[in-house]
Amino acid sequence: MDFEPWWLIFVPVLFALGWLAARFDFRQMLRETRTLPDSYFRGLNFLLNEEPDRAIDAFVEVAKLDPETTELHFALGSLFRRRGEMERAIRVHQSLLSRSDLPEAEREHAQHELAHDFLKAGMLDRAEAAFEQLKDTRYALPALRSLIRIYESEHDWARAIEAVKTLHGLVDEPVPQIVHYYCEQAQAALSAKPFDADAAHTALDAADHAARQVGQGEVGSKPSKVRTGLLRARLAQLEQDPKRERMYLESILADAPEYAGLVAEQLLANYRAADQAAAGLEVLQKQYAQHPSLDLFNVVFRELRVQQGAAPAWAFARGALRHHPSLLGLDRLLEAELGSAKSGEQEHGPVRGADLSLLRSLIHKHTQRLDRYACRNCGFQARRYYWQCPGCNAWETYAPRRLEELE
Repeated sequence: MDFEPWWLIFVPVLFALGWLAARFDFRQMLRETRTLPDSYFRGLNFLLNEEPDRAIDAFVEVAKLDPETTELHFALGSLFRRRGEMERAIRVHQSLLSRSDLPEAEREHAQHELAHDFLKAGMLDRAEAAFEQLKDTRYALPALRSLIRIYESEHDWARAIEAVKTLHGLVDEPVPQIVHYYCEQAQAALSAKPFDADAAHTALDAADHAARQVGQGEVGSKPSKVRTGLLRARLAQLEQDPKRERMYLESILADAPEYAGLVAEQLLANYRAADQAAAGLEVLQKQYAQHPSLDLFNVVFRELRVQQGAAPAWAFARGALRHHPSLLGLDRLLEAELGSAKSGEQEHGPVRGADLSLLRSLIHKHTQRLDRYACRNCGFQARRYYWQCPGCNAWETYAPRRLEELE
């Protein structure tokens, strides 16, 4: 195709059109910028100068001047919640919900944010009601997970179980703690006066079934298996079936030896009730030889002291501490010896009187911080063993060993 000179006419025309389009966009941008309140730019300036408090105040002013800025409302509400200013966060999200012209998607978003405000503020009843309103929205899954947390904190185990079942209907997501929900129901039935044996059996059977489902045919996690075994042993004790009680306790020793310290006292009591205290002590001594732990050491030492006297007990303690040095173990046996001295016993170990008391006082201060269980998730420490951490509410995060054994 030959070049025609008249085509050159299009060059300045195209250039002029481009210049006009650019000028129009620039003027449009300037007009939009002029419509923004001065508070908006002050807020940006405060953010750049790392003055978040003053920036928030400026953005709040923008939100008041221009109620259409929904994204700014959401950002402010999130900021207030993170800073712990729950009343202000609640007011921001409630003001959004009060708008009749708010689109449905943003209304659901505001409802979800408001529910989280109530939850963090500890208003569980209002949080529960707010999350309930989200069941048929795009926030159904996170709302259901939050409702499970609320039911847990309220110890409403029946509703927590129903919520987990509903969650399973929506998504294939295992919730291992459902086993503990059933165990909590069994614990409540056993603690009732009189105890409800039928309810306990039903709850424990459901716990075993849930454990198999969670474990995909296996027995579930070791802590949940230990807990159901302990509860079944307690139920057998209340039903006056010592053989079945012993079977459950000894199965824990065999299958989960690290939890021996949690069952040792009850197992000894079972042997004592059958007039077989010596046999029970022998079982625990063998268990300690294979799987030593501080809690088991303490039980064996005390029982040796009762059954055989100070000399065998101290011989056991010396051998145990020689192979597994432990200030906490030494502290506990000194405590037992001091208790024996105060009760008026004539026979004492190699350390006596004031020397014994002085030695114990010297090491006790150093062992107090070691005499605790610790959550692997948040580090919360406690003197007793918990299936659910009181600090972060996570399940099965406590190892059945004291801090000294874990260090």
